Amino acid sequence: MTPAHPAPGRPHDQPRTDAGHPATGRPHDRAPADAGRRAAEVAGHVRDPEMPMLTLADLGVLRGVDVVRGDSGEEVVVVSITPTYTGCPAMATMRDDLVHRLNDAGFDRVEVRVVLDPPWSSDWISEQGRAALRAAGLSPPGPAARRAGPVPLTLGPPRTAPPCPRCGSPDTRLTSEFGATACKALYRCAGCLEPFEHVKEI
Repeated sequence: MTPAHPAPGRPHDQPRTDAGHPATGRPHDRAPADAGRRAAEVAGHVRDPEMPMLTLADLGVLRGVDVVRGDSGEEVVVVSITPTYTGCPAMATMRDDLVHRLNDAGFDRVEVRVVLDPPWSSDWISEQGRAALRAAGLSPPGPAARRAGPVPLTLGPPRTAPPCPRCGSPDTRLTSEFGATACKALYRCAGCLEPFEHVKEI
């Protein structure tokens, strides 16, 4: 398998592809390595439909790309992606964009599968992706909380407000728990008076 570019804190384990084809369950015959590298490069440049300043690789949802031989000897690209959260509405568009871009690159057969374990974390966003968020006026997430077992419901003070990505002021206020998408919150800076979105820690 050709793994996607790892992000900080991202697990090193990748989905197994040597156990069998996702559709047939039969062992894979691997295609030439150069085809795998080319497919991984194409998939790695596909952008997130909700935050287009990020590639799927920089967002950390691109788990791996593998090129194998199908039953008739044809090349099959198998792409593994992980949703940012359960029910993410962008998954269908991600899947379609991957298929279309790989088809345009000459890969006629593409299969996209969803990997849920381990679940995605905002810690998987690469440093390059975090810089792209700031350049676009979005506040990147801080370190995600790590818990084992059930998540407790607390009524304590809200999370620490992020600094403004435009002027750097720490004096910011939460105005809405949800921005344009469920994975972002809306803040307003008391320094420059500009609103901005913050990507939530997950």
